Amino acid sequence: MPSSQLVPLLFLLLLANGAPLMVRTVLGRRCSYPIDGDRQFLDGRPVFGPAKTLRGVACALLATTAGSLLIGLGWWIGLLVGGLAMVGDLFSSFVKRRLAKSPSSPAVGIDQIPESLLPLLACMRPLSLTIADVAIGVAVFFAGELVLSRVLYAFDLRERPY
Repeated sequence: MPSSQLVPLLFLLLLANGAPLMVRTVLGRRCSYPIDGDRQFLDGRPVFGPAKTLRGVACALLATTAGSLLIGLGWWIGLLVGGLAMVGDLFSSFVKRRLAKSPSSPAVGIDQIPESLLPLLACMRPLSLTIADVAIGVAVFFAGELVLSRVLYAFDLRERPY
């Protein structure tokens, strides 16, 4: 039986991933600054690419912190989940740039696993999660992200579906 904390954590992961997308939909490229400052890595490719912005990370952190307070987990759990989801997302982007994939291009597994695995692992002790809870959480996030991506694409909120 999965932990009762798993559904709230999946909600926070949804906020962490959805907030940057929603703010981009509303603001476009305004107030958008790439985290890597448009710099290149040693291989001549972007470090993360133009889609990873300070605005997106800030919105993810604000959304998960506020969301965590609303569902009663405490602000620091929201900040932890949002921060580590963004670290996982940046790691995915870094890997995709090394594989010569363009920004916002899909990479099934690379896009979903780090941004769900890192926050869930970090929440094991404070929320008494088990390894099974983490595995279930990653699997649900993985499947949900694939389905939700197609829905968002159908409504022109995502540039490409997975």
